[in-house]
Amino acid sequence: MSSPTTSPRLAVIGTGRMGTALIGALSPHHRHILWASRDERRSADAVRRIGLDDHVRPADHEEAVKQADIIFLAIWHQDELDFVERHREHLAGKTLVQLANPFTADFTDLTTAYDTSAAEQLAEQIPEARVVGAFKNIFWVVFDQPQFPEGVSDLLVTGDDEAAKATVMRLLDPLPFRVLDGGTLRNNRVIERMTLLSREIAVRYDHYPRVAYRLLGQEH
Repeated sequence: MSSPTTSPRLAVIGTGRMGTALIGALSPHHRHILWASRDERRSADAVRRIGLDDHVRPADHEEAVKQADIIFLAIWHQDELDFVERHREHLAGKTLVQLANPFTADFTDLTTAYDTSAAEQLAEQIPEARVVGAFKNIFWVVFDQPQFPEGVSDLLVTGDDEAAKATVMRLLDPLPFRVLDGGTLRNNRVIERMTLLSREIAVRYDHYPRVAYRLLGQEH
């Protein structure tokens, strides 16, 4: 385990399954993480529930976007577009880590056209921020048991800003995944569709939601 660090300042937006999984994964390695919900009381309850009061601090959305340098958006894609519109003033120059796949309500298709992706749409929505895609190929339950027979899951990180992408990759390196540079945001068009296909196959063979994938080949 790496030594906890306080810089850069991190925030996780969302107290659902993915937000909870992210907090559990990040908190052993990074101190003073803000965990934010629309209602700070909800995030405070979540912090107490998982027993991380010492270095995960509850916050509301406004406080999180003002104080954090890197913000993980563990919320639905449509919600994140609304989120950045509401908080645009405080997000300029910051790094937004985009996680959500643009699945339809019944998880049978994507809401995006073939010539774009959720990550690209977010970047278009707020060009004054640096958008990095990550965790889009990993479902929440994998965080608790990341080891598969073939090895740990790949964690694909994408971004058009190479410096922001490299910073996020360094932050994620201590996590129990094989962190790989997934290229530009454009590549999320493939990643999002591969994740949808992975989900369909997992449902068919009765191991959903334990879904992730690993590119076989050279060891990292």
